[in-house]
Amino acid sequence: MKDTQKSAKSPAIKKTSEGVTDEERGAMKERVQELKAAARRGSRADKADGESALLAKIAEMLEPDRAMAERLHAVIKASAPALSPRLWYGMPAYAKDGKVVCFFQSAQKFKTRYATFGFSDEANLDEGAMWPTAFALTALTAAEEARIGALVKKAES
Repeated sequence: MKDTQKSAKSPAIKKTSEGVTDEERGAMKERVQELKAAARRGSRADKADGESALLAKIAEMLEPDRAMAERLHAVIKASAPALSPRLWYGMPAYAKDGKVVCFFQSAQKFKTRYATFGFSDEANLDEGAMWPTAFALTALTAAEEARIGALVKKAES
């Protein structure tokens, strides 16, 4: 009877582990490290700590994602200076009162064909019964920067 129980459990365990990609597993591990680091810092954590970690993560990115992340950082700082830069699942993110409002996901992170700029449910973007929460990015022109700046400003309000 024990053999039957073991064989019944094995496929479920294997199936669960196959459902998470290596990239997703890596993001979860990064999140655990972020939480541990924040717990160690405790109340002495400040905006500068988050920004230096974010800038280091951006520096690790490959082009063209690195250039987009650098420009996004500048646009977000200018449009919503109250947001605090930090890492979130190993991605550059910006938080208000400790809660992530928006984030940048490089195309390399999950091996996708485009980068993503997204908003969490903490973002104040509600408009009617339906509104976008993430945008695909292949390049940043002045038009996209202006649109993102306006969205981030609205999201933090």
